[in-house]
Amino acid sequence: MTAPWQQARRMLCVRLDSLGGVLMSTPAMRALREAAPGRTLTLLAAPSGAAAQPFIPELDAAIPWTAPWTPSARPADGQPYAAAQAPLRTLAEGGFDAAVIFTSYTQSALPAALLCHLAGIPLRLAHCRDNPHDLLTDWIPDPEPATLVRHEVQRQLALVQRIGCRGGAAGLSFVPRASDTATVAERLRAAGIDPAQPWILLHPGAGAASRRYPAGHWAQALRMLADDPHLPLVLTGGAADVELVDEIIHKAAVPAAVPAAVPAVSLAGRLSLGELGAALELAAVAVTSNAGPAHIAAAVGTPVVDLYALTHPQHTPWHVRSRVLFHNVPCRFCYRGTCHQGHHACLDGVAPGRVADAVRELLDTGQSPGTAAACASSGASEQSMVT
Repeated sequence: MTAPWQQARRMLCVRLDSLGGVLMSTPAMRALREAAPGRTLTLLAAPSGAAAQPFIPELDAAIPWTAPWTPSARPADGQPYAAAQAPLRTLAEGGFDAAVIFTSYTQSALPAALLCHLAGIPLRLAHCRDNPHDLLTDWIPDPEPATLVRHEVQRQLALVQRIGCRGGAAGLSFVPRASDTATVAERLRAAGIDPAQPWILLHPGAGAASRRYPAGHWAQALRMLADDPHLPLVLTGGAADVELVDEIIHKAAVPAAVPAAVPAVSLAGRLSLGELGAALELAAVAVTSNAGPAHIAAAVGTPVVDLYALTHPQHTPWHVRSRVLFHNVPCRFCYRGTCHQGHHACLDGVAPGRVADAVRELLDTGQSPGTAAACASSGASEQSMVT
């Protein structure tokens, strides 16, 4: 590590897009922290990403902020960006020695670099496609996507390796609290489910419309899973997903917890982020869209069936047994929040039977660990998704 970076003790990590983006940056954050004794890390992130800070041991604090240039700052009615006060004073008063700006290759680091420059942070590192001049002290010309496309974790590790930070364990970070686990266990018992026995978690929601598997498909998959492997089914989601989850359970016609029946119960809108992490850790298998819960499942080591909308190639589950399911389409890797073709074929074309089969495969304890090997059997390995 270069001398100025070796001496940096108060470091700002910037990741402004989403919870999933923050989680996929945690191996790089770990490398930053381990590279210098006594180093502290503060996260500047969107509110959804900053909420994960208590569960990420590498982070000491978080500053939630909705950057005005990000999609989350745009009102749904298409009006101009919402006004946002840049946290210049907070950053300037933070006494940070350095800032590392984590972006996907579809994002520009320059607005955040300007913010950190104006806040007086002396060292600033990021990938950047355009010459940033003085906005970055350490500029890594961005090779993506012109010459290669890497998994998001590999991209961020490569960034910090350029200043000499090489971490050990490569897994994602998310550690639920004991109180979160106890709360989830109690709610499962109240629903007639023994938390110590195998059960399946399903998370139908997704922030982007393009990443949502159809409700009717979810319902068919639930019916198949109720028949085989005949394990309890727990559906989760945020407050906005309550009606969706109720609709899926109603369409599936899977009974609630009654004697001799396989229960299908909803915890949608009832779990905090930490409790969702605990639920994912307790589950035998999770079924999710390619969104934050998939990466929490990877962090806590729970096998995951990822219903992978082909919006981005580089966000598959990292270092966990998984099945990545999609239907290949000519418009793959569109980077869109809504399907601009109007057919949603990359997800609509995934038959519910494939979902049920993938869950059954991951329940087989004879499966060997490793994301690449697990994905390969479903027709999509991590490597093939990002090339």
